Amino acid sequence: MTANSPFATDYYRRHNSRRLEHLATLGLQIAGRRVLELGAGVGDHTSFFIDRGCVVTSVEGRIENLAILRSRFPLVTTILHDLDNVDHPDLGEFEVVYAYGVLYHLANPGRGIAAMSSWSGDMLLLETCVSFGSESAINPIVEPDNPTQSLRGQGCRPTRRWVFEALKTEFDHVYLPRTQPWHDEFPTDWSCLVATAPLTRAIFIASRRPIESDLLVNELLIRQSRPF
Repeated sequence: MTANSPFATDYYRRHNSRRLEHLATLGLQIAGRRVLELGAGVGDHTSFFIDRGCVVTSVEGRIENLAILRSRFPLVTTILHDLDNVDHPDLGEFEVVYAYGVLYHLANPGRGIAAMSSWSGDMLLLETCVSFGSESAINPIVEPDNPTQSLRGQGCRPTRRWVFEALKTEFDHVYLPRTQPWHDEFPTDWSCLVATAPLTRAIFIASRRPIESDLLVNELLIRQSRPF
């Protein structure tokens, strides 16, 4: 990975750090499990699971990104696949499906969530860019040609309600964390009508079984906080 890679910027590294440190605060059962990492990019999140003794399979749509991931983590199983394809491979079932930063790069997010569900035996961890608003809407957009963006130039900025409802069609239990990462792209007040950062992000946890945790709620919170 070259120094001028979009994955190598201080902004990108900080953003990854804040997301992963937040995930670690949620107390979810991740260690030692079979994990499917979707939209893996160059593997900037992969070691989070490796260091927890997980067996990781990483899926990425760009061969050049996957080549870098393979050089960094040669023992990780890797698969080249475009999540916007009509047909998806039978990857088997994983205890944890990890989909941070991928849904909003899809032209058909509903089909993407259905595929994620088909691979998830227990839990889906999903983080995505969203739009403010109480309605249920996908909000398609055009994305630039960039190794960190959509493969096809088409993405979306769904509302939180749309994501929540789409997950509910696939999973019995859908949660939001009470907290958001320490980053300005993750707002804590959803009553605002105007975003204060170029991108706005939210996190969802979908599960086949109930998760008993004071850190999660099964509703669209209007106000969240930051972890201690």
